[in-house]
Amino acid sequence: MILFPSPFRVISEQPRRVVEALAVASQLGSRRNAMIASTALAQRRAELREVEEFFADLGVTPEHPGTDRTSREAAATAVRL
Repeated sequence: MILFPSPFRVISEQPRRVVEALAVASQLGSRRNAMIASTALAQRRAELREVEEFFADLGVTPEHPGTDRTSREAAATAVRL
C-alpha cells in the first residue's frame, strides 16, 4: 500500500489526462460536425427529390448543372463510402 504517491507519478499523470480530455473533446466535436453535415445533406436530397418529382409531374426535364447521370452516380458512391 502506497501512502504517498511519487511526485513524478503525479506530474506525469496530469498531461495524460489533459491529452485524453482533448482527444474526447475532439471526437465529440467531429461527431457533432458529421451529424450536422448528414442532416444538411438529407435535407438537400429531400428537396432535390421533391423538385424532380414536381418537374416529372409537369413532364419537363430540368436543365441545370450537376444532374447528369455521372454526377449523380459519383454523389451516390461518395455517400456510400
